[in-house]
Amino acid sequence: MKANELPIINFLQAPDVQFVIPVYQRNYDWTNNECKELLNDIIVVETTNRGTHFIGSIVFIHEGAYSTSEVKELVIIDGQQRLTTINILYVALYRFAKDNDMQQEADMVYNKFLVNQYVQQESSKLKLKQTDTNSLAFKAIMNSTENEFAHYSNVIENFNYFKLAITKDSFNTILNGLKRLIFVEISLERGKDDPQRIFESLNSTGLDLSQSDLIRNYILMDLDPKNQYKVFEQIWNPIEENARDLTKQKSLVSSYIRDYLTLRNKKIPNKNKVYIEFKKLYTIKDEAYHQELENIKSLSTHYKKFINPSTVQEHSIRRELEYISRLEINVAFPFLLQVFEDAENGLITIEELIKVLKLIQTYTWRRFVVGLPTNALNKIFMTLYSEVDTEEYFDSIALALIKKRGSAKFPTDEDLKTALRDKDLYNIQSKNRNYMFELLENFNNREYVDTSNENITIEHIFPQNPNEDWNKNITPDDYFQFKEKYVNTIANLTLSGNNGALSNKSFQEKKSMNRQDAEQGYNFSRLWLNDYLKTIVNWDISNYDERFDLIYNRFLKIWEYPDVIIPSADNIEEQNIFNAESPTHKKLEYFIFENTKVDEEVISQMYVYVIQKLYEKNPQLLLEATDIFKITRNSEDFRTPQELDNGYFIESNLDSNSKFSSLKKLLNLFELEDELVIKYEDKESKDSQNRFAVRREFWKQLLPQIVNTELFGNVNPSKDHWLSSGAGISGLNYTFVITNKYARIELGITSSSKEKNKKYFKKLLSQKDSIEKAFGNALEWEELAEHKMSRIKYELTGVNLFDNADWDKMSEFLIEYLPKFESALQPAIKKLK
Repeated sequence: MKANELPIINFLQAPDVQFVIPVYQRNYDWTNNECKELLNDIIVVETTNRGTHFIGSIVFIHEGAYSTSEVKELVIIDGQQRLTTINILYVALYRFAKDNDMQQEADMVYNKFLVNQYVQQESSKLKLKQTDTNSLAFKAIMNSTENEFAHYSNVIENFNYFKLAITKDSFNTILNGLKRLIFVEISLERGKDDPQRIFESLNSTGLDLSQSDLIRNYILMDLDPKNQYKVFEQIWNPIEENARDLTKQKSLVSSYIRDYLTLRNKKIPNKNKVYIEFKKLYTIKDEAYHQELENIKSLSTHYKKFINPSTVQEHSIRRELEYISRLEINVAFPFLLQVFEDAENGLITIEELIKVLKLIQTYTWRRFVVGLPTNALNKIFMTLYSEVDTEEYFDSIALALIKKRGSAKFPTDEDLKTALRDKDLYNIQSKNRNYMFELLENFNNREYVDTSNENITIEHIFPQNPNEDWNKNITPDDYFQFKEKYVNTIANLTLSGNNGALSNKSFQEKKSMNRQDAEQGYNFSRLWLNDYLKTIVNWDISNYDERFDLIYNRFLKIWEYPDVIIPSADNIEEQNIFNAESPTHKKLEYFIFENTKVDEEVISQMYVYVIQKLYEKNPQLLLEATDIFKITRNSEDFRTPQELDNGYFIESNLDSNSKFSSLKKLLNLFELEDELVIKYEDKESKDSQNRFAVRREFWKQLLPQIVNTELFGNVNPSKDHWLSSGAGISGLNYTFVITNKYARIELGITSSSKEKNKKYFKKLLSQKDSIEKAFGNALEWEELAEHKMSRIKYELTGVNLFDNADWDKMSEFLIEYLPKFESALQPAIKKLK
């Protein structure tokens, strides 16, 4: 690395040099504000004869990745905002000189600073070479065609600012001021310097670059220009396009990557550490890393649907996503990414997908009405997909939610009834209020009512400011209850298409109002919410109660409590360690500490994990907690020392109750009382038909019996009805599937690219005869054209996983045919590479 301080004009006027802004750089985003500050500095340094003005550094890779025969390319790593802006200013000076008959000055600026005068190749002509829409905007200002440019561009906006600022009086001042700008040029050499590390150091505050900027640079920076462009166009650009809020024209890539990492790791990254978490995962850029990038791109197509529901073609899905968007249930996005992927792979139908979307709304809306905290939702959706049983997709999700307790609870019908009667549902956010009335009014309606119509307003039946008639028409007690308790509750609210005409009038007037035959009263309304009001003559507490029951029953049909039963052996749920039963003779299924889920059954391992994390958080606080437990660097201080990652030791020869006691005291000390949640392992009885336990037991007895193949050698038993082992190419897996109807061996072709999957399938299909001959039996070939995945399978029907008498038959089938299946397919799979 070489660093020199020199005037910017010496850098810009070097002959036959091209400054390349690579694709991984963020967009040119300086605005008039930054331009005004730069121009002011240029003018001041000249008019005050101050000598020089320092503008920072420009970092570039010397020679680029390659050189053409005509120009030397300098790939700009840092400083592109300043460099681009100064070039725009030179264009403005050139255009001013040209328009004001200053031909000599125009030629000088043009040939010295803007173009390589003597090169022949058109692509090498401009000194500033960009690779996105900025390049088109820059060419437009060079060619005086900016008024024809169809898109918004900071390049053109800033050019217009400079154009207005340059006058005959200021022209030479600016031109001479530019000569006084100095900077530090930092020249890197490809293969010797680490541009990513230098880039991170220069942007270590994280203020200038978003998390997505840093991730993009990490993905692209160490590639040569050809591969940079390829990965940018095929991977990163689609992610950028998909993760853009089209209404606000705002990039949500950082949020998307955060949600993706949450789904993948069952851990919610801090918003300001998404890049660090991403980089931590992919330190080695091997084939698995590139497959991961493909997967990130693939799932971003679903993210686009979440943030831009209007782009979804299927009306029923679009409507539910619009509701989720309006309620801002963004915390569900990590979970929904995989659910939508499953739908694309044909694991669930559109009808099941819609049921899941409705369930999410029901869960969050009931919680809102009851008043449960929203901050609990992050952790719930972080781990929810791990509860999915693809054989009973919807029911398994519903079961997981209704088993939640405490702040994660799924409110029951009774919870809802109690809250709904007294809750102020008028003074809530308009998005929530509009959602509620839209669904209430349109449930089972033949004709959809647009409740967002500006002429339809929320009407208080008993007014907020009642006129004198109300005192006469109802009892003082009813008047008091309406006024003090029920005025803003759901049973006293309705919709009116008369924009406030009913106001504070008596109930009788509100019913019958028909001024100038405009039919303002309830009697003329076609809205369901007003049907009951037509049938009564007075609005008192008795009728209020009756209308409440009608609305409440409609609530239960719209936001329906799941009709699933909690199995008796499935009644243990997540609980805070402070609320948990004694851990004696118990195992864990998993625990969650600070938004990270860890699948671990041994309590002592959780004990060590949490203490390790507490040390990382505040070592001094932990080491000084001598009244709670002992931690030293001397292993001889303990009967059974357990070493931590940092060289410290703790005592491991403690019973589970003692470990729980120490953890509770430490969590109190660190003020992390809510951050450790545990889930005990269910104790199934021998005759229990708990599907998860049965599957795990089947896999346990099957795996040790597999012979004549290395497949499944490193695979552990699972609660799922399938088990997979890699086939040697990313996205291809050999899979066992067991259900109450069949046992199956299949080759799943499930990469993130539908196009690649179909291509692989067709290549294998072209060798169908030789593959089946080698296998010895006919196979089932399923392209599944409507879905992303394809598969080849061999199946044994007429067996039931939940009948122990069938286990031997199922096991023999899988053990016998797996080696034959692999042997027949593997030669053809190798040719796919």
